Amino acid sequence: MSGLTPPNIKLPLSIHTHRRGRSSSFLKVEHVDSSNEVALDQAAYANPNAEWVNRKGAWMIHVVLVAAGKVIIDVIPGVTQNISWTAVNLTYLACSYLMFHWVTGIPFGSELHGGAYDDLTLWEQIDGGAQNTPSKKWLFSVPVGLFLLSTHYTNYNPWLFAINLSALIFVLVPKLPIAHRQRLRILPHDPSGNATPTTTSGATTPTDHLRAVPEIHITDSQFR
Repeated sequence: MSGLTPPNIKLPLSIHTHRRGRSSSFLKVEHVDSSNEVALDQAAYANPNAEWVNRKGAWMIHVVLVAAGKVIIDVIPGVTQNISWTAVNLTYLACSYLMFHWVTGIPFGSELHGGAYDDLTLWEQIDGGAQNTPSKKWLFSVPVGLFLLSTHYTNYNPWLFAINLSALIFVLVPKLPIAHRQRLRILPHDPSGNATPTTTSGATTPTDHLRAVPEIHITDSQFR
């Protein structure tokens, strides 16, 4: 019995599993992709939602709207020039952001393009998405010019300057080429919402399918 050695019996190791929750972030930047089919649908017909910016008088309408808004606000009793210019500037920037960078798709004739513009803002539809075109340069310069006027006529008030500058940056950033077809999502939703079951070795093995390991009893009679 002294010359006998116990047989080498390999016992199956127990598998320890844990669930790793999916990582989430507060902000997420997504890119709106485009396929060849979408490009063909966009080129099938002219886009009336974006082509008006290149028509005669389309540039001057911004100046007319700003002047009309300034006159309307000035007739309100008790409104000072500081409040008037700040209100005009903020109103124009808010309307500009909603019109060019918030609303997506086209309001009419969408069936002609097969929904090719459903995910694009008006700014991304202008001139077929080309950057630094004359129309986009004009639409970029109007908020800057209005900001300079409002800053001057508010006597460079530091609080109003900070408010107007913050609003200007908020509107100009989506106009930059680096922000083209980019979407900033706040608290993005995870479509699955489930945790990923993993083992200690890194394999994704559900615990429900594990079979119970049978017990192995070793007695002295096995070595005789």
